[in-house]
Amino acid sequence: MHPPEQSVICPSLVANPTESVQCKPLEVAVGDKGIERAIKHLKRKMAGEGILRELKRRRHYLKPSIKKRKKIAEAARRRRKRDRAPLM
Repeated sequence: MHPPEQSVICPSLVANPTESVQCKPLEVAVGDKGIERAIKHLKRKMAGEGILRELKRRRHYLKPSIKKRKKIAEAARRRRKRDRAPLM
């Protein structure tokens, strides 16, 4: 018999902790392949959602001028990524 599936849940980060924002938690099913595989899938999902980038961003204080520069660079990165996508 196979053990029942368990799930590992990790809530998404909220932009402002004081705001009441509904966020969808990340969930990964732990099947026969084990917890190591589930952790790998969770990390992949977190990277895809941008949670890891957000954690790194919040580690240190950024001056407003640097924050503005990074915001412009991030917008340019998204624009390049959108332009690379195949047109339907």
